[in-house]
Amino acid sequence: MSKVSLHNFKLAFISQTFLPISCLVLIVFFHLSPSYAQNSYKSFADLVDVISPAVVNITTSTDIKSTNNLLPEIPKGSPLEDLFRNLPNQDNSDGMPRRRRTSALGSGFIISSTGLVVTNNHVIEKADEILVELVSGEELKATLVGSDPKTDIALLKVDYEKPLDFVEFGNSDLARVGDWVLAIGNPLGQGFSVSAGIISARNRALRGSYDDFIQTDAAINRGNSGGPLFNMDGEVIGVNTAIISPNGGSIGIGFSMASNVVSKVTDQLEKYGATRRGWLGVSIQDLSDDIAEAKDLETTDGALVTNTPEGPAKSAGIKVADVIISFDGKVIKDTRSLVKIVGATDVGKVVKVIVMRDGKEIMINVTVGHREQVEADLAENNIEMNSPAEPQQAEVSGMIVTALTKAWREKLGLKEGLDGIVVSSVDDDSPASKKGIAAGDIIVEAGQKQVKSVAEFNDRVNLAIDSGKSAILLLLRRDGNQRFLALPIK
Repeated sequence: MSKVSLHNFKLAFISQTFLPISCLVLIVFFHLSPSYAQNSYKSFADLVDVISPAVVNITTSTDIKSTNNLLPEIPKGSPLEDLFRNLPNQDNSDGMPRRRRTSALGSGFIISSTGLVVTNNHVIEKADEILVELVSGEELKATLVGSDPKTDIALLKVDYEKPLDFVEFGNSDLARVGDWVLAIGNPLGQGFSVSAGIISARNRALRGSYDDFIQTDAAINRGNSGGPLFNMDGEVIGVNTAIISPNGGSIGIGFSMASNVVSKVTDQLEKYGATRRGWLGVSIQDLSDDIAEAKDLETTDGALVTNTPEGPAKSAGIKVADVIISFDGKVIKDTRSLVKIVGATDVGKVVKVIVMRDGKEIMINVTVGHREQVEADLAENNIEMNSPAEPQQAEVSGMIVTALTKAWREKLGLKEGLDGIVVSSVDDDSPASKKGIAAGDIIVEAGQKQVKSVAEFNDRVNLAIDSGKSAILLLLRRDGNQRFLALPIK
């Protein structure tokens, strides 16, 4: 077999629906009638006939050790001893735990004639055995090619004596709110099932940095996980992953991971057995209105760099307080967009990064790193500075700041070598308190300059006041993390 095709279906549909009607009437009718697609299709049966051979049911089995005896303790020699001895979950007489077999159900779809199958990672996670059931009822053993918990996508492989029917990914970026979609899968273990609906929303984020969910009101239930969401061209534009429900059943709020995310992941899983996401090596935060004002920026677009541990960004010359506004030719609106764009960039690629620094655009060439390879080490590689100056104290905007003494370092559990000053107390309902500053925070920068003493901090504040600014940009460190905020000073 081959890729399922809608060519004949499309031709039949056009010939039966459009030829008797003038083009002008068609345009007006489509514009005026939101139910046009539904009325024209009368049934989705022809479409389902074409795409259904590529949709599969997935059953997994897992051995679980029963570490606890869930049955009542039976006195030795009791007449009930023989009755309970061999029941499930009962420990062996030698005290070793028994094993029990659990099963789970899900859905998937075939993306190549050679038997590559896409599903959700949570469907097959920790499974000892994976069975793929074709629409014909045949069951095939599947092996795991690779999985990605961050997007909840897994790639399987089945072997079959002849080429399998398969479907292709469509461009999820072209999907529009209001478009008709079909969800096909194995809801509640009932076997092959089809539901129809529309796209309710786009670009939903539920849990992770790489989320790009399509929301649909097509009925999705437990067991649909891993199944495809089709557009009316028979292309997969999403992988059905999650629902919002008070009772576990469909209430018309379902989420499918966008195909443009999934296709990138599956390509990497097929090639490497794992994902290879790009890594820039910066800590970032969104720009607020007051921070943008403090930095003399016209908009809040971009991602504000709060830290540069050893990595591609630091090596290339990106600095703390830079605002990344473009990456590899793509406009950066906020931190989420930067993370997604960097993650989708090929490891080792040299890209042009444009940053705003001191009111000027600067272009920097950066060689993209490999996130999975360095992710675990980032927290340990923060750059720390020299010792602070002599103890001093000052009050600004309702907070008292002091030098970062040895006593403060011991109290806060800080390493030697960290430059800055410490916030010793904050008045309730003060400007500092309203900005979320708390006792124990470390001020690393003020006015986009490092501060090593209270005197330096006072100089930065006075300079900002003399310049007519209503706020000063601070870089704060708390629990190993850094963030910027604009502190009112008038």
